[in-house]
Amino acid sequence: MKLSIFGLGYVGSVSAALFADAGHSVLGVDPNRDKVDLINEGRPPVVEAGLSELVAKAAASGRLSAMQEGRQAVHETELSIICVGTPSNHNGSLDLTYLRRVCQEIGAALADKADYHVVVIRSTMLPGTMESVVVPTLQEHSGKSAGDDFGVCVNPEFLREGSAVHDFLHPPKTVIGEIDPRAGELLARLYAGIDAPLIRCPVPVAEMVKYADNAWHAVKVAFANEIGVMCKAVGIDSHKVMEIFCRDTKLNLSPYYLKPGFAFGGSCLPKDLRALTYRARQLDIDLPLLRSVLPSNDAHLQRGLELILSRGRRRIGILGFSFKAGTDDLRESPLVEVIEQLLGKGMDVRIFDRNVQLAALTGANRDFILKVIPHIARLMVDDINDVVEHAEVLVIGNGDPAFRRVLDMMRPDQELIDFVRLTEPPPERDGYQGICW
Repeated sequence: MKLSIFGLGYVGSVSAALFADAGHSVLGVDPNRDKVDLINEGRPPVVEAGLSELVAKAAASGRLSAMQEGRQAVHETELSIICVGTPSNHNGSLDLTYLRRVCQEIGAALADKADYHVVVIRSTMLPGTMESVVVPTLQEHSGKSAGDDFGVCVNPEFLREGSAVHDFLHPPKTVIGEIDPRAGELLARLYAGIDAPLIRCPVPVAEMVKYADNAWHAVKVAFANEIGVMCKAVGIDSHKVMEIFCRDTKLNLSPYYLKPGFAFGGSCLPKDLRALTYRARQLDIDLPLLRSVLPSNDAHLQRGLELILSRGRRRIGILGFSFKAGTDDLRESPLVEVIEQLLGKGMDVRIFDRNVQLAALTGANRDFILKVIPHIARLMVDDINDVVEHAEVLVIGNGDPAFRRVLDMMRPDQELIDFVRLTEPPPERDGYQGICW
C-alpha cells in the first residue's frame, strides 16, 4: 500500500519505518525541516532501540522518504495516518492545535482528489474528538462527506518509549475504530502480518481504549508503590509480596473484577481495605490510592441510588440483594445500603433473592437479618412474580441468571435499572437503564 504519515515523532517515526519494512511505500510528512532531512538521509529523528537500522534500510530501499508538503503526500497515497502530538494544556485539557492543523491540510488536499482516501488518527485523543473536531474539520476543508467520499478511522497505538519497535511488532491487540467498513477493511490490511487480535469497533470505543489502558497502567504503578511503602514500614520484602501477587493470573492479573457494574461489598474487601488504611495511619503513612477506594465505592453506590430515585416512582422491586449472585451473604452488601436509603426516602420496596430465603438461612446470615436488618427482612418475598407485580421500577441487584426472564415478565409501564448488565448486549427497550452503560 501507499501511506502518508503525518508527524515524525516517536509514534510516527516508528510506524513509518516498520510499515516500510513490511513492504509498504511510506511518505513521512512533518513541518520540521530537520526531521524531514534526517529521514531522507536514512537517520531517525528520535532515539529508539532498533530504529536506526530500520530507517536506514527503508530509506535505502526507496520505500521511505519524507517531505514537508502535505497536499502532495495525500495525492500520492491511499491512506494518511496522523501521529501528531496532543500535549496537555495547563488545566489538563488537550492541546489539539497540531491535530486541527493537519486535518485542515489533509482536508484541503482531499478537496481536489478524486480517489477514495482513508484518514487514520493514531494520535491519542479523548472520546468525542473524532466527532467534534476531526470529522468537521476534514469535511469543512474538503467539501466532502466522511464515510461516503472519504474514510475515517481511529487506530490507537500501544507503544512504550524504549521498546516501541518490539511493541509495534508484538502488540497485545490491534484496535480499529471505523465509521464505515470500507475504511476499516483498508486499514486492517496494514496489519495482516501482525500476530495479534484485530478488533474492529465503533470510533468512540477505540478513542476510549487508550485512556482505559493508560489509566490502568498508572493505577498499577501507584498500587505497587503504595504496597511497597507499607511493606517497608513493617519490614517486609515488597518485591517478594508482589512477586507472589503476580503469580495469581486467575484473579489478580485477569479480566476478573474489570467489568463495570455495581459497588463491591462482602465480608472481605471493605474490611481488609479499612484495616490496611487504618494501619497505615498508625504508621504515619499516606496511601492516597488505597484510601480513596472506599470513598470511590461509596460514590458509586450513591450513583445507583440516584438512578433509582431519578425515575420519580415510589414502588421499587429489588431482584437480588446479596453482595453477589450465588451466595446468601448480606454482610456489607451495597444493596442493603441502597434499600436502607430507599426506605428512608419513603419508597415502597419489595425484595426477592432466591439465595436469601429467610426460612433456609442459618448461622451468621440469619442472625444478621434478624438482628441488624429485621425491617428489611419483612420486605422479602418468596416469589419473583410478587416483586414484578408490585414494582413500578425493577432493580437488578446481582447477576443471578434467573433474572434474565424478568425482561419477558415486565409490563410496558415498568422501568428496569440494571446494576450488573443482565444481558450482552444490553436490552434495547424503553425504560431500561444500566448503571455504567
